[in-house]
Amino acid sequence: MMDKKSDSRSAAIAAGIILVVATALLYLMPNVIVWLGGISPWLGTGFGVLVILAFFLVFWLRARYQRRSGS
Repeated sequence: MMDKKSDSRSAAIAAGIILVVATALLYLMPNVIVWLGGISPWLGTGFGVLVILAFFLVFWLRARYQRRSGS
């Protein structure tokens, strides 16, 4: 079993990775939406919706994993 210190370190590393990836994705999102919107407004809207939903999906999946593993 993992001790408290390594458990909190693991959570901090996971949160940092999620934060960096989400920041990069949200930073690039407007340019991609404009580019896709030039092809079809529905594509741009769909991409934006998927990015925002993916952001919340990551946290929901992580919470489920932690609940299931007993952390």
